[in-house]
Amino acid sequence: MTRIVAGTVGGRTLAVPRAGTRPTSERVREALFSRLEHLDVVDGARVLDLYAGSGALGIEAASRGAAHVTLVESARDAADVCRRNVTTLGLAATVTVAASTVERFAARPTVAPWDLVLVDPPYDLPEVDLATVLSSVSAALSPHAVVVVERASRTPEPTWPTALVRFDRRAYGDTVMWFAEPAET
Repeated sequence: MTRIVAGTVGGRTLAVPRAGTRPTSERVREALFSRLEHLDVVDGARVLDLYAGSGALGIEAASRGAAHVTLVESARDAADVCRRNVTTLGLAATVTVAASTVERFAARPTVAPWDLVLVDPPYDLPEVDLATVLSSVSAALSPHAVVVVERASRTPEPTWPTALVRFDRRAYGDTVMWFAEPAET
């Protein structure tokens, strides 16, 4: 069972796709959002959740006060689950779902810069593909944005584009969270 940890819809459960996704554990989400709230990047933020799966990361951000969240998911079943979760939790005014590949979405022009980008790709996503996505996203960030990449502990550190600088790494069992910010900050 996947449950939102805290905020306005804290404790509520989420539907998850039948197959093809790897939900971030509740323990890891709790630790991640504790860190993000300490960095003061969630409340009032424009959040982009790439490879959304059930939408748990983005919905957690919305529950904790993000102003706008976009969930990006290419798998049709998973995008449908995201939509159902958003509707069931009453978050349609804050959270939108884009049924698109991450690569296509990240290459599009943005309406406004992103303050927080959550990147939780399949663990088997090739590093070169992840680097391409990070490069595309880095052009659409606010000056004090934070980018978080979730990977397996056995994978190397992401290849950061020159526009991003890593400032933290947190490990939780087999999960590693990499934190980066715009290089100008």
